[in-house]
Amino acid sequence: MIRSSSISKTEKRAALVLGAFTLATAKLPPPPPMTDAQKAAAEEKKSKDAATADVAKKQQAQAEDRVAARYIAEQKAKGNVVTPQMAPAITAPAGQPAKAPEPAQVKK
Repeated sequence: MIRSSSISKTEKRAALVLGAFTLATAKLPPPPPMTDAQKAAAEEKKSKDAATADVAKKQQAQAEDRVAARYIAEQKAKGNVVTPQMAPAITAPAGQPAKAPEPAQVKK
């Protein structure tokens, strides 16, 4: 049998994959510098996102408080006394990193 082409299908596929990889990993040009209007819009969006995150945190805390109050009320109705235990606040002197509380020792 006589081959009409000196490049096999496997070699063509390998070249195609290599070319696609080269195009996919090519370095894109840097974006143009932002205008003053774009900078202002970005700052405004950043402040709106921060405000939205604060509202979401407050709503989450309120929901957790409602769930905890409901649980305590249900346990109280059953005759169980539930005392909420808050995690200790981690505070450190200025300039030093805060350390996490050490785990309780387990007696064996």
